[in-house]
Amino acid sequence: MAHRIVLLPGDGVGPEVTDAARLVLEKTSTAHDIALDFEEHDFGGCAIDAHGDPFPETTAAACGQADAVFLGAVGGPKWDRGGPRPEAGLLALRAALGTFANLRPITVFEGLEHLSPLRAERVRGVDLLIMRELTGGIYFGEKVEGNELASDLCAYSRGEVERIARMAFEAARLRDGRVTSVDKANVLASSRLWRKVVQDVRDADYPDVALDHVLVDAMAMKLIDAPARFDVVLTENMFGDILSDEASVLAGSIGLAPSASLSETHGGLFEPIHGSAPDIAGKDIANPVGAILSAAMLLRHALGEDAAARAIENAVSRCLQAGETTRDIGGTHGCRSFAEAIVANIDA
Repeated sequence: MAHRIVLLPGDGVGPEVTDAARLVLEKTSTAHDIALDFEEHDFGGCAIDAHGDPFPETTAAACGQADAVFLGAVGGPKWDRGGPRPEAGLLALRAALGTFANLRPITVFEGLEHLSPLRAERVRGVDLLIMRELTGGIYFGEKVEGNELASDLCAYSRGEVERIARMAFEAARLRDGRVTSVDKANVLASSRLWRKVVQDVRDADYPDVALDHVLVDAMAMKLIDAPARFDVVLTENMFGDILSDEASVLAGSIGLAPSASLSETHGGLFEPIHGSAPDIAGKDIANPVGAILSAAMLLRHALGEDAAARAIENAVSRCLQAGETTRDIGGTHGCRSFAEAIVANIDA
């Protein structure tokens, strides 16, 4: 039976990078004898325009029944003038799928250290995984809206922290065996609970994994000063949102960074971490690597097709090392032609 993949191209460059990811998935699925069925649905700003809702019921139903969901990008200044916001659809989508763990790998490819804004010796060997909790924290806490006073409650339960901590320790066991937990325990009560629970989980069930705790402001500096020292970085929701965008520039372009949002009950949501970039939408110059590597994560985490995922990752690496890139990182390819170059290198 074919795996059902729902595509949500979204806004801005989203449709372009989604088409690139689909092209690579189609080639890889043929090469590895994997049956995939694709369907597209409105989501984000385009869904507001068409349905008055960033996450229409038809889209929600399709996503819930899918084996995996792939998202291009959402948002743009067009929808900043009041009314529903595209980003509200993203929060609703994550909640509907039950995704609680966002995985954002940051890799500086060998031989491509010069693309980084940092010195090559500082980023050489960077291969870290930021694991961000998605269902708790300030984004989902009780809110007070007002012209004179506004507030957002940051709350975490022990169960929420335990769940993401276990996933981080399991990931570390398959990597270099180290977890860095990020918090603000010197100021925030929610962070003090976070630190205690993460330590409890490690001491009880993962004594083989090294654990250290770093305050978020210090972590923001360390990611620039010594990024290669980190393996798995475990964070709460807002801290992870910020730090993962900071870390994405280490490799030279936010367009290179993929992500996966995983659930206990669903295959998950996969998306590049870049935004909708409306200023370059429709110009065929967006970097599709983040989207294509997100497609590789889809194959690995949602469908259990690790060999196919590695084939995509190897093809991307070969193209980048050969200088087959988009203009944002010094090449000449457009979005579509770069995807075609990657396709030509799959299983080459």
